[in-house]
Amino acid sequence: MSEPQATKPFSIESVPWEEWSKGARFGSRVRRIGKFGGASHVGVLIEELLPGKQSCPLHYHAEEEEQMMILAGEATLRLGDERYKVKAGDYVVFPAGQKLGHCLINESDAVCRFLMIGESKPNDVCVYPDSNKVLVPQTGEIYVKSETRDYWYGEDIGG
Repeated sequence: MSEPQATKPFSIESVPWEEWSKGARFGSRVRRIGKFGGASHVGVLIEELLPGKQSCPLHYHAEEEEQMMILAGEATLRLGDERYKVKAGDYVVFPAGQKLGHCLINESDAVCRFLMIGESKPNDVCVYPDSNKVLVPQTGEIYVKSETRDYWYGEDIGG
């Protein structure tokens, strides 16, 4: 098996924008600069969030750490039940296993540009508190949480 090769320097401007949206609430445009450069263990994105849009559903990861730096503009960071105004130069770390969902909402009248850095771990599980879902990326399955159960729930433990 051959060893990975280092990527030659490239201009971020040479990385194409990818636009996406879901309904009126969610959407952005993204440059996947890590993937463009050949990264497979750490994802690095530059994302632009238009006014009135939310970056993604509120979520947290069991195994993956994410980090974010606001490059231009401002937005509202939802972190659990709290809201924080973030602006250019602000940095936030979302540790793996921290049970506080996070997302960005652009409530301003200008584009918010930010850098997003995250691990790519095959055994991660992602929880979505607002919609009561759990995503298992390895299988692509999404489960709806009904209620928390004891470990032995439903098992015939005898006698």
